[in-house]
Amino acid sequence: MMPRHHNSGFANGYPRGNTFDISPHRFQPRTSAPVNRRQRKLLVRLGAAAFAFILLCLWIWPHRPVSLGILSSPSDLELETVRYYDLTNVQGTARGWEREERILLCVPLRDAEPHLAMFFSHLRNFTYPHHLIDLAFLVSDSKDRTLEVLSDSLKLIQADQDPKQPYGEISIIEKDFGQKVNQDVESRHGFAAQASRRKLMAQARNWLLSAALRPYHSWVYWRDVDVETAPFTILEDLMRHNKDVIVPNVWRPLPDWLGGEQPYDLNSWQESETALALADTLDEDAVIVEGYAEYATWRPHLAYLRDPYGDPDMEMEIDGVGGVSILARAKVFRTGVHFPAFSFLKHAETEGFGKMARRMQYSVVGLPHYVIWHLYEPSVDDIRHMEEMEQERIAHEKEESEKKAKEQKIKEAFQDANYQWEMDKNGMQEQQKKQTQQKTQQKEQKEQKEQKEQKEQKEQKEQKEQKEQKEQKEQKEQKEQKEQKEQKEQKEQKEQKEQKEQKEQKEQKEQKEQKEQKEQKEQKEQKEQKEQKEQKEQKEQKEQKEQKEQKEQKEQKEQKEQKEPKEQKEQKEPKQPKQPGGGSPALQQGAVAGKAAS
Repeated sequence: MMPRHHNSGFANGYPRGNTFDISPHRFQPRTSAPVNRRQRKLLVRLGAAAFAFILLCLWIWPHRPVSLGILSSPSDLELETVRYYDLTNVQGTARGWEREERILLCVPLRDAEPHLAMFFSHLRNFTYPHHLIDLAFLVSDSKDRTLEVLSDSLKLIQADQDPKQPYGEISIIEKDFGQKVNQDVESRHGFAAQASRRKLMAQARNWLLSAALRPYHSWVYWRDVDVETAPFTILEDLMRHNKDVIVPNVWRPLPDWLGGEQPYDLNSWQESETALALADTLDEDAVIVEGYAEYATWRPHLAYLRDPYGDPDMEMEIDGVGGVSILARAKVFRTGVHFPAFSFLKHAETEGFGKMARRMQYSVVGLPHYVIWHLYEPSVDDIRHMEEMEQERIAHEKEESEKKAKEQKIKEAFQDANYQWEMDKNGMQEQQKKQTQQKTQQKEQKEQKEQKEQKEQKEQKEQKEQKEQKEQKEQKEQKEQKEQKEQKEQKEQKEQKEQKEQKEQKEQKEQKEQKEQKEQKEQKEQKEQKEQKEQKEQKEQKEQKEQKEQKEQKEQKEQKEQKEPKEQKEQKEPKQPKQPGGGSPALQQGAVAGKAAS
């Protein structure tokens, strides 16, 4: 039955208990429950409509800041321009194309209009995913149409119908550095201009890199615009070695009369003792440039170690780096390595970059048998020689034409001559022809002899250099082996010493532990003896106490037993009448004493 107290149910009259607790003797209104249900449904619908309206507003105006009044200010929620990057994901791996690692391709340009068509043909053929490559160009100190041709070429490749052709982000940066050295071969590669030219080139590279490098780049690839031939897979080939800095070997083709081919980039090398000694003798701001007779460094060059049939994956540790084609991890530049525009360890630009990377414990390697080919640009001597050859060809053709005209004239003038004259004429022609052939043969033999001598001299020079390099390499290897052996012996001695010390420490530790265990055992025994002694004393005290209590109880019992018979006896004996005078004093004293004893 429902309780009678008014607080025992709900406000609508329904009880707090079960349905069967409803009393049949009291009115129970049922109209309020449906009203509450309708109100709840209405509130749910209104809430759903408000939530849908808010979502619609956020979808239409996604960039509008939302204000939550006192809970937050608009400035706390306006984070749309903030970008978060986790640099642990852009360290650079050996298979970056599978992990979708982005590459920044940096290209410095100066009066490069003639080479841009060739460069963009290389860009179209790269096998690394183009959308993962960002392009960055620096146009500086140009007097031709480099910028216009570059812009047109980029528009074409980005608008290509092939979806694999367009590249990622593209940056074009204009900055002049006051480079006054001309772009011809003699000026660019002349010794006098090298130091100042290298420092300005280093500034250009640093400007380009600092403006274009983004937090999401894993690799940086430097490429000269005048590379004529290179594998389409060069990015994957270099990346697969998983090194911090890596460069290929760079050669260039030559005309047949110059030998057919020649090492080009001599800035990739290993350090030598001779070069280190030379650097100690130079001024603080001096810059050593490789490949010139003014600085005889006797360094092993990557270019001269090429074997056409060698393993293209063979690696060689180097100290200096050439700038034609460099693949480096982006973290190398993020940690502070750059292209020094000053004398760093007596080197600048790319060679200084290699030195700095080695100083910061990064791996710097070259591939002696993996070759790309630089464009052949004839020098002044080459052009002069080609002009002389062209003049000789023209003179020879003119001589032949004059000879034919003379023969034709003689033939027309002496058509009616006798047979003897014809014979003489034929003999003269044959003789002239023979003389001409002899002259031509002598000239060709002379040229062949000169070429052969040049080739022999070149081969002798190369053999000598290779022999010296081989000797240096052997000496270096012997020295390294000796150092490794000494290090190994020192390491073994150190390990033996450490093992001996560890053994002694272990023995001391064991002795100490045994001593501590013995002391603990003795302390424990002493403690147990002490506890046993205390327990024994307590037991003895307890026994003494019990004996004492028993003795006291026994004495009390005996006194009680003695007292009870006496009282009984006194009660049995009749009272004696008092004698006059109180009796004798002795009797009175005896009675008192007996009473006290009872």
